[in-house]
Amino acid sequence: MINVELLATITETAGAPGFENRIRTFIKDQVSPFVDEVSIDAMGNLIALKKGKDSSKRAMVAAHLDEIGFMVTGIDDNGFVRFHTLGGFDPKTLTAQRVIVHGKKDLIGVMGSKPIHVMTPEERTKSLKTTDFFIDMGMKKEEVEKYIEIGNPITRQRELIEMGDCVNAKSLDNRVSVFILLETLKELKGKEIPYDLYGVFTVQEEIGIRGAIVAGHHIEPHFGFGLDTTIAFDVPGSTPHEQITKMGEGTAIKIMDGSTVCDSRMVRYMKETADKNKIKWQPEILTAGGTDTAGMQRMAKHGTIAGAVSIPTRHIHQVIEMCHKEDIYLSIQLLKACLSNLDQFDWSHQDNF
Repeated sequence: MINVELLATITETAGAPGFENRIRTFIKDQVSPFVDEVSIDAMGNLIALKKGKDSSKRAMVAAHLDEIGFMVTGIDDNGFVRFHTLGGFDPKTLTAQRVIVHGKKDLIGVMGSKPIHVMTPEERTKSLKTTDFFIDMGMKKEEVEKYIEIGNPITRQRELIEMGDCVNAKSLDNRVSVFILLETLKELKGKEIPYDLYGVFTVQEEIGIRGAIVAGHHIEPHFGFGLDTTIAFDVPGSTPHEQITKMGEGTAIKIMDGSTVCDSRMVRYMKETADKNKIKWQPEILTAGGTDTAGMQRMAKHGTIAGAVSIPTRHIHQVIEMCHKEDIYLSIQLLKACLSNLDQFDWSHQDNF
């Protein structure tokens, strides 16, 4: 159904915010045969252009390359590395994890904190903070400093595996969307689309949708599609209204999140396109968080008719993120159908809400 081997390579390739070169280089090599032009802007966004039959209008799809990570802020006298987060972390998810410090060469380290055996009763009841952790490199300071310096990026170490009908890995947020955009552009190869399509693999989304803001301002798309993961809280202890989406119930069409209320015309278009093509979908209303959709919607000179394809994901911002393979496949099909039929919809009609 999907190319799991390719998805694994995409999830496992390093690319913390501001340090996306490895994953950008890999995707550039992968996408170049399927589009008309490839460029990299000053911010670091990778822009893949597929020309349409009408160049007077532009569609943009944004999928961010970066993954949550860390930056080295210090090395103490015993060789332990201190760090600052790049992106949002729940501190409890750091316990006992392996990481990769990207210095003069890649080195494995492990997240450490005070052992429970020597904690006071009061300490055992307190929630950990990210500052309670350090990275143990297994080396003395002099050896660590041969390879690592302040400012080096750090990413998490975890391989992708298949679990039943699902894939499980680090950084499915948002590498699953990078995969979906790449596969969509592959499927559109040799096919006519109505308008110029800019597939943008953006940078620094996890620290403020920075790449999408720059790309949206430059491209000025008439139509914008965000491509990102969303919460699937369909687990024990959740109530139906908390679940946001459910895994295995199809791709999701964003209605709103914490940074965007999607254009009602785009939401209607995406729903009708999904139904017409018999693509199983579910609505997404996420009351917190944001995606590149906001950057596109706001930064074009006259605004953008924006919406988003969202991929239901459990355990987001952990190293055990999980997506259903059918949801991934259906996300590709919905994005492809939406991009192929933009000229078949009456965009002048506003909903009477």
